Amino acid sequence: MSTEVKVPTLGESVAEATIGQWLKQPGEAVAADEPIASLETDKVAIDVMAPHAGVMGQHIAAEGDNVVVGALITTIEAGSGAPAAAKPAAAPAAAPAASAPASAAAAPATEEAAAGASVLSPAVRRAILEHGIDPASIKGTGKDGRITKDDVLEAAKNKPASAAPAAAASASVPASVRGEERVKMTRLRQTIAKRLKSAQDTAALLTTFNDVDMSAVIEARDKYKDVFLKKHGIKLGFMSFFAKASVLALKDIPAVNAQIDGDEIVYHDYVDISIAVSAPSGLMVPVVKDCDKLGFAGIEKAIAGFGKKAKEGKLTMEDMKGGTFTISNGGVFGGLMSTPIINPPQSAVLGLHRIEDRAVVRNGEIVIRPMMYIALSYDHRLIDGREAVTALKTIKEAIEDPTRLLIDL
Repeated sequence: MSTEVKVPTLGESVAEATIGQWLKQPGEAVAADEPIASLETDKVAIDVMAPHAGVMGQHIAAEGDNVVVGALITTIEAGSGAPAAAKPAAAPAAAPAASAPASAAAAPATEEAAAGASVLSPAVRRAILEHGIDPASIKGTGKDGRITKDDVLEAAKNKPASAAPAAAASASVPASVRGEERVKMTRLRQTIAKRLKSAQDTAALLTTFNDVDMSAVIEARDKYKDVFLKKHGIKLGFMSFFAKASVLALKDIPAVNAQIDGDEIVYHDYVDISIAVSAPSGLMVPVVKDCDKLGFAGIEKAIAGFGKKAKEGKLTMEDMKGGTFTISNGGVFGGLMSTPIINPPQSAVLGLHRIEDRAVVRNGEIVIRPMMYIALSYDHRLIDGREAVTALKTIKEAIEDPTRLLIDL
């Protein structure tokens, strides 16, 4: 007896997905509700679960194939199977095989490596090749123990010095021998590319800059972080300050929180902020809803929750839905200044950057202050330069004097 496994409902207005990875191979045992495949949609990755325990059937669709909602992709057969990885592991058990040719002994290991590589995303495979890391030595922190790109980068940092001879040996390869890898873009990356290019082609993009003295926020954070953590069970970060400062600016300048729909302007009386977070499959922008009603703790908890879900690949369509304004923090990667691009159909995005000590003039004296460049990219079709500059200035003033956040100035 076999049970058909079909593409599940993917979310509102999403009718098609791409087979990203097969997590189970034909003949392998599967447990009820165990992930057997990963589907990539325009926004997130979704796991397909086994309806019941049994044996994995044949793959009807291959990795990289596009499939529609309701399409048959595999079956779950009755019976029990064994994990494919267990088969090659048993091969080198017999001691007398020591006299066998080296090529024969290496075959099981090659098969095992291929089996392990089949569940690695293209980005992870590329990172493994670039850093010369053995995937078997990496402990995955992703969903179900999968290896993420961050895991590879962390392993590269801790790579033992003994790897140096191997690197030296590879350096002796003639310079004329150069490799290439051609990897098909994931559906998510294709969608990101189309949306960003569409934003450039459609919106009249412009960016205004300012710099912020972070002294007051740093002082407030250092003073209250322990009490905040004890009371709310979450760390007090900088993002909640910028989110609340953005709320002030968006309430004062409604156009920055609006969007164009055809020949109409849609104004929002609420503030839903999309927060850019890094995920194994790329940059994602889950939405913290009703930031104008949330306190600092609520915003920090929402951001931390999204960050954890992004790392584990568990962000859902609902998490990404909506958003009236975006905050992107390139400072966590060391960026000093950038021109962020808007997230359509939104009309503005705030870019944050790294904090660094710089010489500034205060009261006629040159002093050292922790400074950050901030940028506001906006759609000039809707937002005038005066409005954009005023909004960014409001954010700057609220960060430099956090009391404004309490008395709504």
